[in-house]
Amino acid sequence: MGTVALIAAALTGAAAGTATAATTGASKPGGWSCSGAPVPDGYVITNYNRSGCNGIGSWYQEPVRDGIWTCGGSPIVTGYVITNYNRSGCNGVGAWYHELARDGRWTCAGSPIPAGYVTTNYNRSGCNGIGSWYHQLVRNGIWTCSGSPIPPGYRSTNFMASGCNGVGAWWMVRA
Repeated sequence: MGTVALIAAALTGAAAGTATAATTGASKPGGWSCSGAPVPDGYVITNYNRSGCNGIGSWYQEPVRDGIWTCGGSPIVTGYVITNYNRSGCNGVGAWYHELARDGRWTCAGSPIPAGYVTTNYNRSGCNGIGSWYHQLVRNGIWTCSGSPIPPGYRSTNFMASGCNGVGAWWMVRA
């Protein structure tokens, strides 16, 4: 009888350890999935196996954390930005370094700009040649690069063509 209960608990995920992990907020471990499988919320893809899943390829998915390399095509979890690029990472697919957004951080071209942040400088050779943008929290009287978001309550008033290393910059003030 005890064996049947143990097998049933294992098959339904009702084991005592599982319940404890769920109540303490511990994250689930990573795992391999076939190409095309959805990536769960809060997870990223961190490895690629070309021969996995009978030759269609497989991806290793694990919970996001600050300072993690992810494969090209991996989701970017809200609150994270991309800060470095490795062309040969993830077995040749390319890899991106994810870190939590913070004031004064350089991010790669194509990285999301989190709410409340603006771009204030540009480096053409950053992120191993794809370019990088300097993120800062918005504040009154700050030069922002052309294409930077304009957060609610702010407006652009003056333009400087040479700003942001030639991309152009706008003077942002409270509306």
